[in-house]
Amino acid sequence: MEGKEVIRILEAQSPPSCACDWDNVGLLAGDPDQEIRKIYIALDATDEAVEEAVHMGADLLLTHHPLIFKGIRRIVKEDFIGRRLLKLLSHGISYYAMHTNFDVRGMAALSAELLGLRDTRVLDVTAVTEGEEEGIGRVGRLKEPMRLKDCAELVKSVFSLEQAQVFGDPETLLSKAAVSPGSGKSEIENAIALGADVLITGDIGHHEGIDAVARGLCIIDAGHYGLEHIFIPYMEEYLKKHCAGVEILTQPLSFPFWVI
Repeated sequence: MEGKEVIRILEAQSPPSCACDWDNVGLLAGDPDQEIRKIYIALDATDEAVEEAVHMGADLLLTHHPLIFKGIRRIVKEDFIGRRLLKLLSHGISYYAMHTNFDVRGMAALSAELLGLRDTRVLDVTAVTEGEEEGIGRVGRLKEPMRLKDCAELVKSVFSLEQAQVFGDPETLLSKAAVSPGSGKSEIENAIALGADVLITGDIGHHEGIDAVARGLCIIDAGHYGLEHIFIPYMEEYLKKHCAGVEILTQPLSFPFWVI
């Protein structure tokens, strides 16, 4: 399958127009006319992901977070971004990123579904398309009221986590939850405005956490990778369905840190 056809399939799922204007998504390196026989999916284009894509003989590396985010002046192996790009291109591997466009058209609904949220609405509206709100995150009712500590256990279970950082009284009764995979500091105000009892997200600092609790919003910080790794199995299933004849390979669940 030609690269341009794979791109068409990816953009049908998450149109680049859905991305935030500060973002960098799409084909970031490579030839759209390249023949694609193997696709390797990872959350980040780390050295390990690039090496694995090379080892597996992939023709395309697909990630959620873009390796090229800000403008770059040169591509040299002394720089970690240049090193990875040179490695990919020297082995004939194109590189494509789906970031905030996937957050809007994939990650938000998927995370809410995994948590079993009902009567959901968009947490942070970024656009209105044909009368329908689109945007980052979701807020909705839990299947049944539950204590904060039980909600934290639910989050650990459905997202395959070993730990989560929780702000709030463990016995607090929750009925409405907001979820925003990735970095969710900026979604605290939206969660409070929409009446959420808890915000499930990542990258929450000490002050954001305790201040949210003081305003009546509990926080479950499941980590940036902890929530967003669902991108990998979701896109694996999507591409297997739409890219007949293309082998889809995925990075195993591998947290980029360890806790002592």
